[in-house]
Amino acid sequence: MDAVVKSPLADMQASEPKDTPRPPRYEAREAAPDFSAPVAPGGYLWWYVDAVSEDQREAMTMIVFVGSVFSPYYAKARRSGLVDAEHHCAFNTILYGPGSRKRWSMTERSGKQLQRGRDYYHLGPSALEWDGQTLTAEIDERCVPFPRRMRGRIRITPEVVTTHTLRLDHEGRHRWHPFAPLAHVEVDFPSLGTRWSGHGYFDSNDGSEPLADGFSGWDWARLRLDGGDCVVRYEAQEHGRQPHRLALRFTPDGEMHNEPVAASAKLPQTQIWRMRRSMPVASDPHRLLRTLEDTPFYARSMIEAEIGGERGTGVHESLCMNRFTQRWVQTLLPFRMPRLG
Repeated sequence: MDAVVKSPLADMQASEPKDTPRPPRYEAREAAPDFSAPVAPGGYLWWYVDAVSEDQREAMTMIVFVGSVFSPYYAKARRSGLVDAEHHCAFNTILYGPGSRKRWSMTERSGKQLQRGRDYYHLGPSALEWDGQTLTAEIDERCVPFPRRMRGRIRITPEVVTTHTLRLDHEGRHRWHPFAPLAHVEVDFPSLGTRWSGHGYFDSNDGSEPLADGFSGWDWARLRLDGGDCVVRYEAQEHGRQPHRLALRFTPDGEMHNEPVAASAKLPQTQIWRMRRSMPVASDPHRLLRTLEDTPFYARSMIEAEIGGERGTGVHESLCMNRFTQRWVQTLLPFRMPRLG
């Protein structure tokens, strides 16, 4: 690990009057993930990793949950009242190969199969371990809908880490920690014949209420620039308020800079589910390279952009929680997201 980012973050733009009381936009935290952090009933905590191979032909995403935000089982349980988030945990891994090849495992399990401490998270046969320098994921799952063993390892080695958590909403109920915006990732799944390395990203989100209670959706992107910097663009659509927009740049030597924010620019809708997408804070040329996920409420894509005259590639996501809360959408999800135990 080369550098720790400790610079304070400026407020995200918001539309509320200046005299409106609000908690601080950011708070300091240790430069290490904490897998033992408590989660409020009905709330959530997740750790997210993405990576793109050096040749840009392959990619991966891993999201590990306490309180699985996109779980139809958790949503159903909450309709009867607040429930323990640990009853709905998930270890989701998706591998994107050349062309349209894709393998995924998104399996939910109960708290009976969960063990977690400050430096580890174990759920069923899969686990995360943090040794102070590298996050290692040992994964042993079954792909869906066509059963095939997904057994392998992902190693995430941060190049820089941040020590700040930003709140994404006015009340401070939803928070985002860009733990390692610059990271080297190694992917090795012998069972699927997949092995590669590339640039990656590692963050965490948590909330004291369901995500759908705070947001109608968001657009987010992270790009690795050719010169080595990482830029992150965020636009969160909070219910009844103007969007929060965020533009940050992280450098390999540990510097962090706020960049000018701008309105988002529309991207083409997805072809199957017609999900709306936009490039947040898009003041520079950008284009879609490949749609990785086209679902009723979520789209993930590979993008390319030119920022300050420098080319970058990375991952983009669009989320529509208003769609997720529809019963017809949640009826479809168990086919992709089984629950075991």
